[in-house]
Amino acid sequence: MKLTKRRDIHLLFTSAFCLAAAFGVPKPLGAQEPDKPIVQTITVTGNQRIEPQTIRSYLGLREGGPVSRYDIDRAMKSLFAAGFFADVSITQPQPGVLAVKVVENPTINRIAFEGNDHLSDEDLEKETQLKARSTYTRPKIQADLARLLEVYRRSGRYSATIEPKVISREQNRVDIVFEIDEGEVTRVSEVHFIGNGAYSSSTLKDVIRTSEECWYCFLSDNDKYDPDRLEFDKELLRKFYTSQGYADFRVETALAELTQGKDGFILTFTVEEGPKYNFGAVKFDAKLPGTTGETLKPLVTTEAGNVYNAEEVEHSIDAIVEELGNEGFAFVDIEPIITRNEKDLTTDLTYEIEEGPRVYIEQINITGNLRTLDEVIRREFRLAEGDPFNTAKLRRSEERLRNLGFFEKVNIAQARGSAPDKVVINVDVEEKSTGELTLGAGFSTTDGVLTDVGVREKNLLGKGQELRFKALFAAERQQFDIGFTEPYFLDRELETGFDLFKITQDLRSESSFDRESVGGRLRTSYALTEHLKHALKYSYETVDITNIRIDASRFVRDQEGEHTTSLVGHSLTYDKRNNVFDPTDGYFLRLSQDVAGLGGDSDFFRNEVDSSVYYSFASEWTLMLAASGGHVLALKDDIRINDRFFIGGRTLRGFDNAGIGPRDSISRDALGGNLYYTATIEQGFPLGLPDELGFTGAVFVDAGSLFDIDETGPEVLDESSLRAAAGIGLAWKSPFGPIRIDFSHAFMKETFDETETVRFNFGTRF
Repeated sequence: MKLTKRRDIHLLFTSAFCLAAAFGVPKPLGAQEPDKPIVQTITVTGNQRIEPQTIRSYLGLREGGPVSRYDIDRAMKSLFAAGFFADVSITQPQPGVLAVKVVENPTINRIAFEGNDHLSDEDLEKETQLKARSTYTRPKIQADLARLLEVYRRSGRYSATIEPKVISREQNRVDIVFEIDEGEVTRVSEVHFIGNGAYSSSTLKDVIRTSEECWYCFLSDNDKYDPDRLEFDKELLRKFYTSQGYADFRVETALAELTQGKDGFILTFTVEEGPKYNFGAVKFDAKLPGTTGETLKPLVTTEAGNVYNAEEVEHSIDAIVEELGNEGFAFVDIEPIITRNEKDLTTDLTYEIEEGPRVYIEQINITGNLRTLDEVIRREFRLAEGDPFNTAKLRRSEERLRNLGFFEKVNIAQARGSAPDKVVINVDVEEKSTGELTLGAGFSTTDGVLTDVGVREKNLLGKGQELRFKALFAAERQQFDIGFTEPYFLDRELETGFDLFKITQDLRSESSFDRESVGGRLRTSYALTEHLKHALKYSYETVDITNIRIDASRFVRDQEGEHTTSLVGHSLTYDKRNNVFDPTDGYFLRLSQDVAGLGGDSDFFRNEVDSSVYYSFASEWTLMLAASGGHVLALKDDIRINDRFFIGGRTLRGFDNAGIGPRDSISRDALGGNLYYTATIEQGFPLGLPDELGFTGAVFVDAGSLFDIDETGPEVLDESSLRAAAGIGLAWKSPFGPIRIDFSHAFMKETFDETETVRFNFGTRF
């Protein structure tokens, strides 16, 4: 019985093997096929551009060697994978001969786009894999089609359609034409919130970046649907609620649905607010030598009894890290432990502070800089490869890169290094245009109607150098100047440069004369500390007082003629502002001193100080406090009129140009003064209008005085009393340039002061 079963199994296996061999069932990888036929010749036909030897190399077969069915199947797959062929066949027309026949994919002659108005051909070409003179394949054109549709969706055109057409040409070439119907921009027609009770939907609409379609939305693209912006909106909502005490807040869903007509999107945010918490006990668990809660408490703004604010927790951690870094603790790990007390709705907060793992910077990678040299970016870093990682220094490096003004975006991210104690810093920048060929037109109360033309390059040859030329023509001022700045002279953090200028001013309405200044200066500056800079300069200037009115003051007539001033000076600047272009936090202090008398006709010693402080207690609510003062002391003869101070207009709103200070009682000419001081308090605030409009408001009080003059006589009016004015301002970041109008009233003044109620400034470049 057992023998019979064995014989049956053997017969079954033998029969299956014979059937497999008869019907050509492929063998698994590595299977041996006995008696493989020998191929003596491999022929290639159908090829036009690709050499036969190249095709044979893809086969993986050789003449004179054995070839199985499995080898042939693998060779065909290899040819198709090369991407050069639309069809491949391999046959054995006679023993010993292997015939390979191919049909080549056509070559792309050109790629064209038709119907695209809002996106240029260059922008679309960047998104396609297919290029002229490359090989055409169906998968590639389908991938390009999907990518182009995605590009249009990103620009807000969800109704766009694209039809690719392939036009055959001679010599197996094709033209590819993408026929595009861009459609209309699909905007956000409605935004809804579900689950919000603490804040109205209108309030939350102001929090998120996306806005509903509106008449003024041409100023921005925030009313276009963007999936990335939707994710950003979710984060903005989370930050807003957690800064207002809602520690458990979360966005459950954020859905975007097309309307039935597919002409707009309806966005729906479903939120869960949770209860509102206050800070409970705030403690410190510091495990660093010499560090206690008492020393750290002044650094934090999270106080018991205040409304819970996640942003304040983060700011407090940053402040602790920066302070401990300054004390030598380069590796600090701070973990905020939050314990919720649901009964009294408080959150106890404990800052656990311990020495973190020692991490060093292995590499700094820079991408996105097509024009700016790597060294220009690296020299702004406060960290170098091999240094201990320091969060505060990394943040300062990012600030310095932004303050260059070369980049639209600066993103700095951290990545794991080759070892646990190493980190890689990835810097990705998006460059913006740094060259300007400007034509300008505008109006200011100071200079009247004005036009200007200029050429400026802030990043010359990608080296960070600045070269500029400017010509300004105004009703009461003409100016020509040229300057050059090298920020890193001799590969050191030593900024050097020069300026040449010629300025003609009509001061007949203020002081009954015209003034022409021609001269130049050499300057250099260097950093003493991270925020303290010292600058040196030498200036030589020729001033010509001309065109004096007949009824001018005798003190003005005495100044007629040409005089020269040769001076050296220096300044110390301490700058802790968070942004040099639009500060909202920090402070600024500068002390300048000049000595004239190294040649020339003028001999004086001049001191000036400028300071400002910025503080934001809410978004777009920035308080600015500023003060300045100056004194010029004659070393030999009296101070000339062109070396004195003139205050008013921009420096003291509510008063006309040169509106305060010593004055001739007969001619009413402003004579200037040797000593001045000013102070300003200004509160900027939003107007409740959408951010896209660019309107902001301000209330301000300006105060100051100008006095002390060498001239004496009964007609000289000189009072050191305080002058002050209050007012409101309206600013608009218009598409045509910044516009500012101030309405002010001088409530403290002398009878001989010249006042003004409205000051208007407008300028643009196109």
